[in-house]
Amino acid sequence: MAKQIERLQYISQGRTATEQLQGIQFVLDAGLKWIQLRCKDFTNEAYLDLGLEVQQRCKVYGATLIINDRVDLSRQLHADGLHVGLEDTAVSIARDMLQPDTIIGGTANTLADLQQRVQENCDYIGLGPFTYTSTKKKLSPVLGLSGYQALLKTQITANVPVIAIGGVQINDANILLDSGLYGLAMSGGLLNSTATEIKQLLRYLNTL
Repeated sequence: MAKQIERLQYISQGRTATEQLQGIQFVLDAGLKWIQLRCKDFTNEAYLDLGLEVQQRCKVYGATLIINDRVDLSRQLHADGLHVGLEDTAVSIARDMLQPDTIIGGTANTLADLQQRVQENCDYIGLGPFTYTSTKKKLSPVLGLSGYQALLKTQITANVPVIAIGGVQINDANILLDSGLYGLAMSGGLLNSTATEIKQLLRYLNTL
């Protein structure tokens, strides 16, 4: 059975567990079914404790839980998936450590990155950044709409869902999806929106 990749994804943010949970609860209540837990500066213990709590909430809402970067934590939690950056654990190593049905996504920024992710058999690719984003410390070159159009035109990722990441806002949805992208991943873009706006976007995505 094909793995379900949601078209709208939330990448968590927050300096504390409380801030993280507030954002996650907000988007779950708004109807999101995909949470990528990202806690770059948390200790192992704090990340695990938060992961356990988020996992329970995702189960209640029927949402998919993806762990950012930490293959060990994804394995420990038996999470639904793992998302790795270009400098994180290799996808092949992660596959060997995780269950066969685990969703694995990878970040990409260039044509070479896309080729690498396709060869690695990633279940989805997070392509970006679209614009400047303050949530990532080491930001790759911004792609903009023209960058997405040029990369998608190559058809390299024809069989892999490509998700726009990095500085995406709800108002960008139409132009990004029209360029051939499968979906959108947002952080502040969702937290700065209303629940009504998020639900409207979800309804639109469900028609695609």
